[in-house]
Amino acid sequence: MHVGYAVPRAGLPASASFRRWVEAALHGARRRKPAELSIRIVDADEGRALNRDYRGKDYATNVLSFPAELPPGVALPLIGDLAICAPVVLREAAGQTKSPRDHWAHLTIHGVLHLLGHDHIEDGEANVMEALETRILAGLGIADPYT
Repeated sequence: MHVGYAVPRAGLPASASFRRWVEAALHGARRRKPAELSIRIVDADEGRALNRDYRGKDYATNVLSFPAELPPGVALPLIGDLAICAPVVLREAAGQTKSPRDHWAHLTIHGVLHLLGHDHIEDGEANVMEALETRILAGLGIADPYT
């Protein structure tokens, strides 16, 4: 796992925290094979550009997941990349009266689950994904983010 900071690191989780959250997500999703991913912590401008260019939505969002699209026959443990927008995460945490650290953990786990193929477009998928997130977070001592 690689974490890159495109914003000042003061007040943001260290790469060791991201590693712990990624490992919890992989374990909780029962991923047994090795996995590689990168996380880039971005500002609002970069978050907005990525969301616009890849999702057609012209605003910064909290986390974007980019699953690896490896050619057939290429067997690498790469599962993809995450872009997490620091100002959005901090604004949401304040607005939802959540600990910023807990919100960072939640969004990291949420993003990793997307890289593993989980989604929340359909209600049934959303229920499964939210239950998995809640269980993983509980294992880290973090309250249910959906209550």
